[in-house]
Parts: sequence; C-alpha cells; structure tokens
Amino acid sequence: MGNNSATNLSCVTKRISFSDHELVAMLCGEQNSHIKLIEKKVGISINLRGNNLTLKGGDWEVELVERVLAQLYELIRNDYPVYINDVGYAIRILSSDLSTDLKKIFLDKVYIASKKMVITPKTINQKGYIDCIRRFDIVFGIGPAGTGKTYLAMAMAVASLMKKEVNRIVLARPAVEAGERLGFLPGDLYEKVNPYLRPLYDALHDMIDFDDASHLLEKGVIEVAPLAFMRGRTLNDSFVILDEAQNATAEQMKMFLTRLGFSSKAVITGDVTQTDLPHEKTSGLVEARELLRGIKGIKFVSFTRDDVVRHPLVQEIIDAYEKGVQEGS
Repeated sequence: MGNNSATNLSCVTKRISFSDHELVAMLCGEQNSHIKLIEKKVGISINLRGNNLTLKGGDWEVELVERVLAQLYELIRNDYPVYINDVGYAIRILSSDLSTDLKKIFLDKVYIASKKMVITPKTINQKGYIDCIRRFDIVFGIGPAGTGKTYLAMAMAVASLMKKEVNRIVLARPAVEAGERLGFLPGDLYEKVNPYLRPLYDALHDMIDFDDASHLLEKGVIEVAPLAFMRGRTLNDSFVILDEAQNATAEQMKMFLTRLGFSSKAVITGDVTQTDLPHEKTSGLVEARELLRGIKGIKFVSFTRDDVVRHPLVQEIIDAYEKGVQEGS
C-alpha cells in the first residue's frame, strides 16, 4: 500500500476517540462498511466501541489509518457526504503523502449537479487540473479513461456558464476514429454523428436537468458537435472542450486550437496510448504535447492509473490486465 518500504514490522496498538457519536456513525459507514474497507485495503484491525476506535497493525499502517480517519471525520464535520469510494480515495492519497490535507481537495466544490451530487476532485492530480483550468486559457488533460478528465472539464464549463463567465459551451469530439468519414455511415447527419457524441450528452445530463439541458441545446447556448464542424469558426466568450483528442489529426488539432477567440477557454482531453488513427496519421494530441509544452498560458496535466475514480473494481481490472500483459511479454 503506497510507498511504505520502510514500514516497521512490529505490531502497535493505538486508540483514537471522536466527540460526536452521530458523526462517528457516518465515518464508519453503514454496517461499518468504511471500517471494513480500511481493514482490507491497509491490512490492520480496527475495533469500534462507542466513539472509540482501536487500531492494531504495523507502525506505518496505524499512522496512515489514524490520519485517514481523522481527515474523513473533519470532512463530515464540514458537511461533506463521505461515501465508500471516498474512503478508498483517501487511503490512496494519504498512502502517497501522509501530509496531504484532504479538505483542500474534497471541499473544492466545482458544481452542484442537478441530481444534488457534489462534484469535487478526488485525487491530487484532479485538484491540480481544476486549478489549472481556473488559471489558464488552454489546458490539456492527458491520461487513461476513468480519471475524470472530461467530466471535471464539463463541470467547470457548466459552472462558468451559470456564473455568466462565458456565454456558451461548445463540446467537440472527433466523430469517427479514422478521420471522420461520415459519408460511409448510414442515416442522416444526426444519426451519423450522434453515437460518437453520446458520452458528452451523458455527462451534460448528469449536471443539468434534462429539460433545462434540452432548452440550452435548442438555443445554441450549449453546442455538441463533431470536431470537423469547428472549421472556419471563431469562438468568443466560450468554454470549449475537445474530448478524445488523441483521435484528432495534427491538422485538426491546429484547426481547433486556432478557433479560440476573446474571453474564451479551451480544455483538450485524451489518452495518447489509445489513438485509433491510421498508422500513417500523426495524433494531434501527441504533436501538440511536443510543440506547445513551452508556451506560457498553456498547461499540460498528466493523469495516471492512480487517478482512476470509477467503480473500485475498475482499478483491479486495470491491474489484472497490466499484470497479464507483463507476464505475456
């Protein structure tokens, strides 16, 4: 668990107490599910009696769990609804750095969604990412699926629109893997491109009531379009997101980046290891990372598998596949 190679193998026992019985119940989770997860993930035993928890395990593990519990308790005191996934994220973050203040991450509310979900960063990289989006006009979020690159960018865009910092949101994606060959697909234009844009609609409807989102889409305040439709436009007072940017060609990426007008912000997301372009085509995301990294005002944020924030089993699936590939090579 984390970088704990220097863990003291001796077993220690530590008792910690919290003042509020109601908050302790929330800290422990329904049927002590949070406590059971911590025991499983860290490898120590936790005994609960009233408001007191007795931790038993190695020195480093006990210190880790003490900090996890103390910080989660503080989050609950600040009206943050701690769910079981949050417990896992807390363990992961503090395993890497025991001095991390979880409140600075988890209490950085990006947007309150239509379903009353609190959208906040769940990892140090995610916190850095939204800070970069606030500070820079062009931000690249690069890393594997499930790291929140597009979802957090969408939340930031919706928040900016609601605060009237921008007049519209433009969401774009390469419509098909190999160069947007829409003519070879059946149906009218909407039927051709809609399947490729569906993930953007799904994220949008998570954050805005369906009727409100439909109204904004009809008025053009929010636009979801294939990347090819960006050509020849200038986007002023807009929050623009390009998703799946690894499937944009070098020419398309240059075209997209030069659409940015005054008082606008662009976030480009993708995974450079998952490009579906033909071998002879250069990924615009790969090229942009090489060409633009030194430009002031443009920021690149790199995500790793440690930033995956989907169902807990997703992390185990990724680990299993990576292990299988390593053993087969």
